Amino acid sequence: MFLFPERFSVQTALEQFWLNDGDNSDLEDLSDNDDPILDANYQPRTQERSSSEDEDDSSDDEDPIPQPTEHSRGRKRLRGANNGACPCRQYLPMKPNPVGIKNFVCATADGIVLDFDLYQGTGALLEQVEEEVGLGLGGLVLARLCQTLHRGTKVYCDRFFTSIRGVEQMMKKEMYITGTIIMKNRLAGAKEKLPSDKTMKNTGRGTSSELSTEDGKLCVVKWYDNKPVLMMSVVHGTEPEDTCQRWDKKLKQYVTVSRPSIVREYNLKMGGVDLIDRMISYYRMSARTKKWTMRMLMHFTDLALGNSWLLYRKDLAICAAPKKSIMQFLEFRTEIATTLLAQHHGQGSHADLSEQSEEEDNSNQGNKRPVTAVPHVSVRRRANAHLPEMISLKNAARCRVAGCTGRTRVRCVTCKVFLCLQGDRNCYTAFHT
Repeated sequence: MFLFPERFSVQTALEQFWLNDGDNSDLEDLSDNDDPILDANYQPRTQERSSSEDEDDSSDDEDPIPQPTEHSRGRKRLRGANNGACPCRQYLPMKPNPVGIKNFVCATADGIVLDFDLYQGTGALLEQVEEEVGLGLGGLVLARLCQTLHRGTKVYCDRFFTSIRGVEQMMKKEMYITGTIIMKNRLAGAKEKLPSDKTMKNTGRGTSSELSTEDGKLCVVKWYDNKPVLMMSVVHGTEPEDTCQRWDKKLKQYVTVSRPSIVREYNLKMGGVDLIDRMISYYRMSARTKKWTMRMLMHFTDLALGNSWLLYRKDLAICAAPKKSIMQFLEFRTEIATTLLAQHHGQGSHADLSEQSEEEDNSNQGNKRPVTAVPHVSVRRRANAHLPEMISLKNAARCRVAGCTGRTRVRCVTCKVFLCLQGDRNCYTAFHT
């Protein structure tokens, strides 16, 4: 049976509500060690953020879910074992909301979330990732999120996830990593073979240098723009180079700068997690609550809504639908809410509706008959509770199916609209399918 894209998208959103258990340029870095849960003796250290992405393309990133409580209160409560406090709250001073739950997300380049993992400590990751020793936290997260990706997928990530050992491990699983590198201790002896920052600065913007392993499977590229940028990849290198427009502060104008292929591909593919974060922030659910469970529920409901709208928009683009027919995000959320409310209303007593309708008919005898609103499509297409009834009317009512000019005395018990039910004109079936 063919499903219209609008109906499919609403169904997708509803499925994500109930079935889901449960950032993109050079981002900053976290330590490879496990981030300790806040306790009475914990002193937060400077940490930085992370990101990663796939080309089939997906991006993994750390998406903290903000918590409203104060740090001191949180540390004191976490000392208790069964007091209902959040067991995996983190403090990330570089984030807009520093106190929250760390959520690593894998998303496509156009923002569709493929997988996520709530950080509960390195031990929980080690239980999910088999035979991955010595990878560090970033490598473990990358291995965990790539478990649900197809072989041959190109993954783009930032420096938190990028290391030589991690890239080699993922290459064995046919996952091809491209990412930035800022921590020089992860380059082994490669940094001595690359030109120094001072040499590249004197040469000018757009200078690049490439270094590869003996087997040619892994390469490191250093590119100098405003500052030096180090990148590692198993699928991209310096060639083919192209040019890009970059702002020059001294000249106060855009200048043409040479750009390696790896930088171009990285900039094109990164951005998926930032997009879904932006969609969530537009109409975020809010409530005056300090319960972390409720905030988690609201966050992932927002994520499901944003993900569903991006899928809906992609489906209609594939169907070459006109842009005016595509619902905006706010309209899409309203449609979801209307569908849920209509389904809940449809579970009420049909007897009450019938009595109310009979009272309206009796009170309006001799007056113009009121027009009943057509019910929502989710109610009309429900398989049960749609039975016809004959209404004793002096004058037959007009059929409510679009395009039908017939008159009838047959009414749907649930929808409360008049519909033709004849051998040559069965509007009753057409209305409910």
